[in-house]
Amino acid sequence: MIKRSFLLSAIIVPAVMAFAQQYGGMWIPTEVNEKEMKAMGLKIPAKQLFDTQKASIKDAVVQFDGGCTAEIISPKGLLLTNHHCGYDNIQSHSTVENDLLTNGFWAKNMGEELPNPGVTVDFIADIKEVTSSILAGTQGLESADLTKKINENIENYKKSQKIESYQTISVKPMYYGNKYYAYIIETYKDVRLVGAPPSSIGKYGSDTDNWVFPRHTGDFSMFRIYADKNNKPAEYSKDNIPYKPKHFLPVSMKEKKEGDFTFVYGFPGRTQEYLPAIAVEKIRTEIDPAMISVRDIALKTLDEKMRSDAATKIKYASKYASIANSWKKWKGEVEGLTKSDAAGKKQKYEQMLISKNPAVKTTLDELNRLYNEQAPYALNRAYYGETVRNAETLTLANNYYNFIAAVEAGKMDAKTLEGFKNRLSGVYKDFDAELDAKVTAKLLAHYANKAPKQFLPAGFEQYKNEAQNLQTIENLSKNSVITGRGSMNGATTYSDINKVFADQNALVQNLKNDPLMKLFSALREGYMTSTDGKVSSLQQQIDANQKKFMAQQMETDKDRKFFPDANSTLRVTYGKVAGSNPRDALYYGYQTHLSGVIEKYIPGDYEFDLPKKLIELYNKKDYGIYKNSNGDVPVNFTATNHTTGGNSGSPALDAYGNLIGLNFDRQWEGTMSDINYDPKFSRNIMVDTKYILFIIDKFANSRWLIDEMKVVK
Repeated sequence: MIKRSFLLSAIIVPAVMAFAQQYGGMWIPTEVNEKEMKAMGLKIPAKQLFDTQKASIKDAVVQFDGGCTAEIISPKGLLLTNHHCGYDNIQSHSTVENDLLTNGFWAKNMGEELPNPGVTVDFIADIKEVTSSILAGTQGLESADLTKKINENIENYKKSQKIESYQTISVKPMYYGNKYYAYIIETYKDVRLVGAPPSSIGKYGSDTDNWVFPRHTGDFSMFRIYADKNNKPAEYSKDNIPYKPKHFLPVSMKEKKEGDFTFVYGFPGRTQEYLPAIAVEKIRTEIDPAMISVRDIALKTLDEKMRSDAATKIKYASKYASIANSWKKWKGEVEGLTKSDAAGKKQKYEQMLISKNPAVKTTLDELNRLYNEQAPYALNRAYYGETVRNAETLTLANNYYNFIAAVEAGKMDAKTLEGFKNRLSGVYKDFDAELDAKVTAKLLAHYANKAPKQFLPAGFEQYKNEAQNLQTIENLSKNSVITGRGSMNGATTYSDINKVFADQNALVQNLKNDPLMKLFSALREGYMTSTDGKVSSLQQQIDANQKKFMAQQMETDKDRKFFPDANSTLRVTYGKVAGSNPRDALYYGYQTHLSGVIEKYIPGDYEFDLPKKLIELYNKKDYGIYKNSNGDVPVNFTATNHTTGGNSGSPALDAYGNLIGLNFDRQWEGTMSDINYDPKFSRNIMVDTKYILFIIDKFANSRWLIDEMKVVK
């Protein structure tokens, strides 16, 4: 027993030691918390992260296609990002005869690499604080006048700067508008697909494993940046050559240990780390639970049909996953905010600030008043938004409502019309009117019973009964264009959407008389009249006071080093390799292996099937140089890096700046890190570089790509 206790301590203690982190952080790379990074294990100067005078790590990190992150891993512009980030591009090259999503794709040489029109990668050439220029002349201004002046100053600043023809300037607010930073961006437009594993590797575990650990997915894909003969950005051309980067990341095969320092570089999307306690508590107890409750009903209704009908399971798999994605995230957020006592900690912090600066109390009192006044409106917005979003009949009606408005305003040009038809076709593609009638009936009943009564349209009490709603929806749908059962010009939205839209004015009149459209219009009108304007005006006041509260925090708490909330700009976060203990008697190790991939294998399953070759490699133990000391190939690992959406594809680096992993997800028990980072629960999940190299080399027989890289053994 004594020996066993000692071994258990040896496993758990390193994870606890990592909790020396306090606030996490998504740091502007020119303003990183170097002191804490060095204390935790960084071995290189912070200047090597971002240097405009010579090559640095920032020169190997790009924003990929406007949303994800990617990194350069060879002197020939070879780019690594997530499989799910490259998914649309892989799909665009797929055909029935050659489905690259199913089969994977590996170019045998540069000549076989596939162009992707419209895909871009953005480098950040420089970052400058420009607060004084942007806030000049704004003293005493408020609301629309303040916004107008700031926008004028931003445009004037951009015009005053001399940049290259291939560069642009983006000015971003930080700390709720207390500071402003200018980013010089260089955009490359010739980005070609080089390689991608089949989805059975790249999306392994798909929906079931989303947001959770242990994880066993090879979520990566490879592209290459091309440039003109001068190494500058250029539109796609056969004459372009592989981009020669200022810096590329060496790829490490060093075995990871719990407690190893790591940092992540990328473009995180949005966080809210500095909200007052009352805002956090309303998210935890009101907003998230309301949205979860709506999706609970939608998911349960779809699941019942999907379990009993294979065709429906296939048809609705993607839609179900989309609904479940945020649902699972919000559930984890509520659990994390509760377990970490986020609101309680913030209340204590606010009291500390007040003790040092009494003016903080005035600001917080006003924020508390505003949040309490906004609460019923915000709750109704949550219920309404989720109801319309998850009942496809209402989603379609909302699109048609916008179509009517655009036609009557004279704004329906050919491009706008095509956008409408594409959005509608995307819904109709896998639409089951009978199944969605059940979803819509249940969600309308839920809304009628749960939304604050003063916000419901007149007579909406009639929708409190699910069974009655189903009969109503069925009756209203019989001749409705919206559900595809009614017709226009002899066509339905299922058979020929172009014919339906051939006569726009006739379609508008048809829609105005459509019974489902009348139902939706009443619902929308009730929301817009009672809620939309009020919630927006109160939010403007909240934002103004939040800006003041942010400034007061920074002025008052001199012991804390602050970082700005994420806003899709380039950031650095750091932590340590660590497992987790999210609840009593449950411990997740920090590393998963190929043996775990095989354990989950279910032949023919859309989430857990595997390619025959990968199974053969496992059975033969043909791992080459990619196995760890335990004789297994590492697949995924976790650390305490503070990440969020937009960090997909971000490089995870070791203390020396070598690539050790590819970020792709978070552990759901820590998804509250967007609001309250807590190192006890917050874990980002990464693909191990050894697994990436193993798949490229042993599975794909694409050793030529590895030969391009600088592999650190």
